[in-house]
Amino acid sequence: MDSLDQFDLIDAQVRRIFRIDDITAGTMQQGYIRRYRGQLIAADSAQAYDQLAESLRPYHFTPLFRKEGPTHLVLLIPELPEARPTRTWLVILLFVLTLISVLISGGIYNPNTDLTLPLQQLIPAIFRNGWPFAVSLIAILGIHELGHYFAGRAHGVKVTLPFFIPMPFTSLGTMGAFISMKSPPKNKRALMDIGVAGPLAGFVASLVVLWIGLGSSTLDKIPLTFPAGQGIQMEGNSLIYLLLKYLRFGLLLPQPDGITGTALLTHWLRYFFTGTPSPLGSLDVTISPVAWAGWVGLLVTSLNLIPAGQLDGGHVFHLLFGQNNARKVLPVIEIILIALGFGWSGWWLWAFLVFLFGQSYAEPLDQITELDSKRKALGIIALIVFILTFSPIPLAIIS
Repeated sequence: MDSLDQFDLIDAQVRRIFRIDDITAGTMQQGYIRRYRGQLIAADSAQAYDQLAESLRPYHFTPLFRKEGPTHLVLLIPELPEARPTRTWLVILLFVLTLISVLISGGIYNPNTDLTLPLQQLIPAIFRNGWPFAVSLIAILGIHELGHYFAGRAHGVKVTLPFFIPMPFTSLGTMGAFISMKSPPKNKRALMDIGVAGPLAGFVASLVVLWIGLGSSTLDKIPLTFPAGQGIQMEGNSLIYLLLKYLRFGLLLPQPDGITGTALLTHWLRYFFTGTPSPLGSLDVTISPVAWAGWVGLLVTSLNLIPAGQLDGGHVFHLLFGQNNARKVLPVIEIILIALGFGWSGWWLWAFLVFLFGQSYAEPLDQITELDSKRKALGIIALIVFILTFSPIPLAIIS
């Protein structure tokens, strides 16, 4: 078939759902093969996209819906190539390596592990003491990523299985996990579902694990002094972590001695945002390995929900408020992260990562279809979860 005859047929398909004001031939350097300006005439833009995409499949074109002010655009690009299959062997290998790495870290950093034992006794002790933390943390990370995975599959997006990242001989044993989208989401609704499914699923899993872990944790006094060169690592407080400790123990922990009334409120506000003064002599919870895994899950949830770029929170924020507003807020996020870095230096790494990758946003095929009320509610819930799980000072060393 002659290409002109082909485009006559394609134009006719576009006119079924679109009032065409003008047509422009283009090149891939311009980002399209053919561009239609005008206005959608179909009441349901999502259904209109599906109808047009299906009718263009025999011509091996993929439509893009875009906005240019009040004007709607339909762009035609060559049919998207088939996504390569996930390398299952690599997924399995990384999972096994991460599981072993987290097992070792959980055992080494468990205070019940005597690291002076002979090697033939030390290795079983490490694995015996490490498995509660390892299983709990791997489950939380896996549930988070599977939330993304199943949401992507439900919307017809090609996604990989979760890739776990081992980080041996660190306190966590892993840098987390990720999945990769091998095809773009169809519209903003699909992107919102995929973006929030992971952190919301991980949040619920973290709450369950943390609550179970707090049941086997104990209350102890933090020493007033430590021998030279010794100290303890304190996990930071988030609003939800404070609440769970209060529900489990009936106290806001760590609980300082001899402070009441307004002074106690001032103390808590200062401690929550700065980690100071050090809670020496305070009553606090010594968390079990399972509770530690749950706390890490809450931290991972909050980090993923930072409202910037390709992070889950970046998807949520720009879908709710638009890319222009997301870009305007980005410098504010950078300043906040840099300021928080004076309390916990890890925030400077996140500020750097946001600087490198925070400018780009996922581009759905259909950008005309707006979020419905259900997806807006999901986005708002995700932002609330971010506020609840965010810890200004995630970790502090007291010596």
